[in-house]
Amino acid sequence: MNWQRARTDENKNERKNAIYKAALSLFKAKGYENVSFNSIASEANFTKSNMYRYFSSKEDIFLNIFMNLFEDWHEDCTQRLQKLKMNIEVGFFAESWVASYMPHPQFLDLTPILFTSLENNSSYEQLLEFKQLSMNLLYQLTLEISRIYPTIQGEKAFQFLTLSFAATANYWAAESQQNEALNRIYQLEQFKELTPNFKSNLTASVEIIIRGIQAR
Repeated sequence: MNWQRARTDENKNERKNAIYKAALSLFKAKGYENVSFNSIASEANFTKSNMYRYFSSKEDIFLNIFMNLFEDWHEDCTQRLQKLKMNIEVGFFAESWVASYMPHPQFLDLTPILFTSLENNSSYEQLLEFKQLSMNLLYQLTLEISRIYPTIQGEKAFQFLTLSFAATANYWAAESQQNEALNRIYQLEQFKELTPNFKSNLTASVEIIIRGIQAR
């Protein structure tokens, strides 16, 4: 049965959450490129006209979902970084950084999409608003990174974020999007060392990134 028109802020939030849940389910099951605005409406039991009351496009839905998940991860990550002392051993920093991702699998599921299809298909206005919001959150993280490692300031701190996010997207996609054929290959003795391991691979990469930036 289709949703009735929302008449209160609580109703509107309930409707939006239903859309978010439907979109997340479809993005996970079919991939971003294979999901349409109409299919999200159908999954959420909305008519297309009712959907337009809340969102203008599939990209608009994605960016809203991603920003909510980004804010949740950002809060978690910031709290973990605030507990770290200045010039803490890089290995401990890397472990803490990677640990901040583990409670947020939905955020990780959507991160590879952000770096591939989405930014090529969104409008200027959608991307500008998203970039402005995300830049503020990223800037807050750079302040914590610079506090922990005083030699990593400004541009270098942003470079760390750029490189670590790229590694995060790649490693998560490699581990979470395996098919049966790949699983069988990784079970073979000669390929076991190549089996993707998000946590250990990303931890090692974060260490390398930090040491590399510090050495510059």
